[in-house]
Amino acid sequence: MQTMQKDARFEQLVNAYSSWLYRYAYWFTSDRSAAEDLVQETFLRAWRFLDALQDEGSARSWLTTILRRENARRYERRRLSMAEAELDAIPSEAVDFDPRPETLALRHAMRQLPPKYREPLVLRVLQGFSLDDIAAVFELPRNTVATRLHRARQKLRATLTADQKDVS
Repeated sequence: MQTMQKDARFEQLVNAYSSWLYRYAYWFTSDRSAAEDLVQETFLRAWRFLDALQDEGSARSWLTTILRRENARRYERRRLSMAEAELDAIPSEAVDFDPRPETLALRHAMRQLPPKYREPLVLRVLQGFSLDDIAAVFELPRNTVATRLHRARQKLRATLTADQKDVS
């Protein structure tokens, strides 16, 4: 691919997907700086492998897959680093902090979900991905994704109902 053509194609990807990639990364990290780094690493890797993207219609799924893999790498590096030395935790500010109790309860309940349920739910509800797009990102059958989404909602409902009873 010619350099100017590749530059233009890459710029279109960045303009079209950077904000929602950031929101998705923030769900993983709960930290502005880490989310920004994760998105930057995602786009760096996307640049290197841009020729592999054949269908522009699958760009969102392709970028999401890259982001998930970069997050796994980041997590592994962090885990190894923390094993070597204890790091000071720096509190971070929320992106769109909503102090309403129901919003905080929902965020807390979602964070308690196992990743195999939480990640597809975030893609579906917050990012508007279709079942087919989510299936492509996770390399799973469509029915498996539908089942995980159903179970995620059940678990959320159970957690929120239990929390509501604890408050009463």
